[in-house]
Amino acid sequence: MINKINSFSIRFINEEGMRAKMHWKDFLKDKLLTISLLAFGLLTIEILLVVYPVGNFIKIYIPTIIIGLYLLSIAIEYCIKRKFYNRILLILTELEEKYLINELIKQPNFLEGKILKDIIEQTDKSMIEKINQYKYLQEDYKEYIELWIHEIKLPIATSKMIVANNKNSITKSIEEEIDKVENYVEQTLFYARSNNVEKDYYIRKSNLENIVNEAIKKNKNTLIQEKIKIDLHDLNLEVNTDNKWIIFILNQLIQNSIKYRKQDEGSKIEIYAKQRKESIILYLEDNGIGIKKGEITRVFEKGFTGTNGRMINKKSTGIGLYLCKKMCDKLGISIELNSVQNVGTNIKLVFLYSSYYI
Repeated sequence: MINKINSFSIRFINEEGMRAKMHWKDFLKDKLLTISLLAFGLLTIEILLVVYPVGNFIKIYIPTIIIGLYLLSIAIEYCIKRKFYNRILLILTELEEKYLINELIKQPNFLEGKILKDIIEQTDKSMIEKINQYKYLQEDYKEYIELWIHEIKLPIATSKMIVANNKNSITKSIEEEIDKVENYVEQTLFYARSNNVEKDYYIRKSNLENIVNEAIKKNKNTLIQEKIKIDLHDLNLEVNTDNKWIIFILNQLIQNSIKYRKQDEGSKIEIYAKQRKESIILYLEDNGIGIKKGEITRVFEKGFTGTNGRMINKKSTGIGLYLCKKMCDKLGISIELNSVQNVGTNIKLVFLYSSYYI
């Protein structure tokens, strides 16, 4: 069937997008064999008519009517098939979800078109079955990951209790590492759920000060250990968001500020908010090592670590900011990042007053 479709030489012409055409010259080329056989048949008939005593009118009328009827038949065939195939290709070029093409194809009134539609229907059915199979496997894996995360939280909590009851310089270092493990576990959980935020979110009015304090609390041990100054102000504002998800986002941003701090001078993280006419903007600024100018546009890409992330003592995964951007998009929050190398980084979270949607 593919060869048959190709034989009609359906052409694509790029003119500010893709446009489909089926050219009559190529259609006639496809009919070259039948035209040749017809010509041979007519020649044979003419030879026979010359041999037998037949009038000139008959000699002219017979080949003329045969040629005329044949040309009429292929002209009708060309018009029918051209309309059908060009419509398919035009729909295909304009359709964003191209797998839905079968739903938009009308039942054709010629055999080859019916075969093509049947092939597309069978292919579509097979694709849906395969997608459902992979979807089931993905859901099964996701459920396992979530179960594992909930199970691992128990030994983490137990380890933290043991450390809390045996305070010394060694257990203090162990506690910091346990905090890192806990953060990575939390990141894994949110990553597993990031494609289905709508099933795990609840938008309501939330106080920014409470949200920021929760995120700070998650990192208090590291902030104290590294002697990082925290400056919070102008945060007593309400935004429409999901507390759990926005706390996770802020937690990732604070961890980045901690990880990429300067080692030779006092580190500082400033978090504050400003109220605008149509939005509330939450700012997070630090005086860390900053980001190279050419890398700023790529920081939200999945797996991008940049120059800073490739440092021996940083060991970045390139997932944190990617998750932040993905979740912000789902929650209707705009996230912007600006940075100057060796000066610091500024991140803005813009909460629109109408952010009630995914």
